[in-house]
Amino acid sequence: MYKLLDNINSPADLKKLKPEELVALAAEVREFLLATVSKTGGHLASNLGCVELTLALHYCFDSPADHIIWDVGHQAYTHKIVTGRREQFPTQRQYQGISGFPKRSESPHDAFGAGHSSTSISAGLGMAVARELKGEGNKVIAVIGDGSLTGGIAFEALNQAGHLKKNLIVILNDNEMSISKNVGALSAFISRKMTANYYRDLKKEMQGLITSIPAVGHNILRFARRAENSLKGFLTPGALFEALNFEYLGPLDGHDLPQLIEIFQNSRSLEGPLLIHVMTRKGKGYAPAEANPAQFHGVGPFDVATGTVSAGKGGPKSYTGVFGDTMVRLAAEDREIIAITAAMPDGTGLTPFAKAHPDRFFDVGIAEQHALTFAAGLAAEGFKPVAAIYSTFTQRAYDQVFHDICLQKLPVTLALDRGGLVGDDGPTHHGVFDLSYLRHLPEMAVMAPKDENELQHMVKTAVYSGRPIALRYPRGAGYGVSLDQELQTIPIGTGEVLLDGGDIAIVAIGATVYPALEAARLLETQGIATTVLNARFVKPLDRDLILSATRRTGCLVTVEENALHGGFGSAVLELLEQEGITDIRVKRIGIPDRYIEQGSQAQLRKDLGLDAAGIAATVEAFLSQKARPVLARVK
Repeated sequence: MYKLLDNINSPADLKKLKPEELVALAAEVREFLLATVSKTGGHLASNLGCVELTLALHYCFDSPADHIIWDVGHQAYTHKIVTGRREQFPTQRQYQGISGFPKRSESPHDAFGAGHSSTSISAGLGMAVARELKGEGNKVIAVIGDGSLTGGIAFEALNQAGHLKKNLIVILNDNEMSISKNVGALSAFISRKMTANYYRDLKKEMQGLITSIPAVGHNILRFARRAENSLKGFLTPGALFEALNFEYLGPLDGHDLPQLIEIFQNSRSLEGPLLIHVMTRKGKGYAPAEANPAQFHGVGPFDVATGTVSAGKGGPKSYTGVFGDTMVRLAAEDREIIAITAAMPDGTGLTPFAKAHPDRFFDVGIAEQHALTFAAGLAAEGFKPVAAIYSTFTQRAYDQVFHDICLQKLPVTLALDRGGLVGDDGPTHHGVFDLSYLRHLPEMAVMAPKDENELQHMVKTAVYSGRPIALRYPRGAGYGVSLDQELQTIPIGTGEVLLDGGDIAIVAIGATVYPALEAARLLETQGIATTVLNARFVKPLDRDLILSATRRTGCLVTVEENALHGGFGSAVLELLEQEGITDIRVKRIGIPDRYIEQGSQAQLRKDLGLDAAGIAATVEAFLSQKARPVLARVK
């Protein structure tokens, strides 16, 4: 089907091609990407933009001996295709398929795993230092996008890399910055000349000649270096990187394969830290993605001919959408409400807020740590900041939650989107640890809604709670329940009884409440009368509600879409211990002590026993077990 691509099963096959054949191969790769991602969904625009860059890297370097490290992984599709995973690629991000991100266990060509951003330079520097300690001579190349460069860890790594002066190549894949074609062409010409062997040999000879001049040689050399740097600084935006002791080359046209190959081949012999600035275009080669790269950043199945994204199932509004609408509504009435996001205005539902209240909306870039301390500063001045960040990305700012928010008792709301299982992006994106890492912090309250109507009330509750508080809600559509016109605040630490039965009590939180209710109906057909509680709050727990149901039934099951270690169920067990209750049988249902791979939310919940059938089966099995002595349980 593909004249060239069908014969590329490794980088070694790539090197058999003539440089001019790579241009045709790039076209085939784009065709393959469109044909595949249009069916499976995935990160399209950024991958279309770095096809030539990837081919040039694998053509000039020797992976896996040379380590190519991809930041985030949104750029790694072509890399996967040319490193032996072309036939598996249609399974990417699918249940039991290959990952949508670099994954060390998947291929030796995936030098470092990724999913969160801004890590490639740090990992690359670690590998460069390890290489020298082992006395090896391989190359280390870290590829990072301009968006990822907004993460503080990237600059921390650049700073140390410049200090250590190890041989490290950083490729800045810049698909946002606008630059004059003339400046870009001139800079590319200068970079090619400066990396050529004859230029570097001549430069060394000239340095030696100048320093040999008695008395004034070293002063002349210093002047010459200043002149060279001034010219490069005038022609290129590389002054920042050169201040960090990086040799800067670029900006280069990231779609000019001959130019990239020449620069990369020349760079193999350069010493010290080197940054190559490459300009690419998101969505390159596919007009709809070029015109609307944000829509095609992470896209579902679509029609290649028209660019029309396949219609979803329709139905209820998403939790993210309800959150965004509620924020707009509340902010219209209260000018102290401020919305903050970390490079995800669309993903967190805050784009309507940004349009309605632009002076009170802040996108801080991929900088979650800064986002939360920035929010703390606003709260210290009397505002009501809401930081909307995916649950999995909030993990990166744990110290800021502890030190800057909770310790100072500042009223910052953490709106944790994608709490629980998220689906196709896999273990790096499942938000299944937040209940555990937040509930043990003093001053922090943690809650999760059972449906989209409760979510809108919890948004208002959080904003007006006057304390640090986290609101966690799942990815995807709600249940289609009616949304109350008047927003209410929910008393902190109060749950509700949804079903009252005498045989066993199920206490559920967030996205597990409705499955628990359905499980109770299944159990009723087996003659088991079940109490179902919507806990609402992980911290503080509704002590009286839980203890009453526990004492009445003598059996308790907790259900959560969070890690069992230290999660909601653990909080309930701690409550029983604090109350001195030892004669109650307890079973916890949740995420086991392992990372969960990609797959649809429904499939993963089925596998983990978190759907209605799974909860009902666990309860039946639990009730069928005979009560054991206390010593046996402790043992």
